[in-house]
Amino acid sequence: MKDFIKGMYRKENFTKRLITVILAVITMGFALSWLVLVDMGTDPCTSLNLAVASKLGVSLGSWQAFFNCILFIFVILWGREYIGFGMLANMFLVGYSVDFFSWLWDGMLPEGLFDSMGVRIAVLIPALALFIVAVAVYIDVELGTSPYDALPAIVHKAQTRFPYRVVRCAYDLLVIVIAYLFGAHIGIVTIVMGFTLGPVISWVGERIRPMLGMEA
Repeated sequence: MKDFIKGMYRKENFTKRLITVILAVITMGFALSWLVLVDMGTDPCTSLNLAVASKLGVSLGSWQAFFNCILFIFVILWGREYIGFGMLANMFLVGYSVDFFSWLWDGMLPEGLFDSMGVRIAVLIPALALFIVAVAVYIDVELGTSPYDALPAIVHKAQTRFPYRVVRCAYDLLVIVIAYLFGAHIGIVTIVMGFTLGPVISWVGERIRPMLGMEA
């Protein structure tokens, strides 16, 4: 246990990285709150969690925290190297950030604003770009990944026959199918993310790593 705790602190510039990862996951929640309003789909994980939370009649943040705790058990058993403060921040802050910002927009934005496709597209593009950059920063800070993101990496480590990108794509598409079965609204953004999110985040990450003081 001592070695595990030490491992969570082993990176240089820990305080800077911790602040960065907290801001990144809150930004993810901020961007997702806009994607929810646009109603053209979100990332596969959020689509699933939104559907299940709606079925259960609970907030996204509460369900996502519970769901992450379940996935966390598998990470403890088979992927402890992926555990860090970034994982903990993602587990609890993303969903509750979506809840908070959604509540904020509900009281501030005029009703019917997103009936216009022009407005939806105008909001979609920057929100999606911001989400991708925030995810890339959160990953490249290297303080752990979310349980959802850790699972395909664990599967790939156990079965290296297929490239990680193939495993991740199959994983995201499976989650999309499960989300659909739970009644999720699967929009074009969800489908595109299912096929491209991993590679795009890797591409963006390669370009922002020097800004984080890390090797490219």
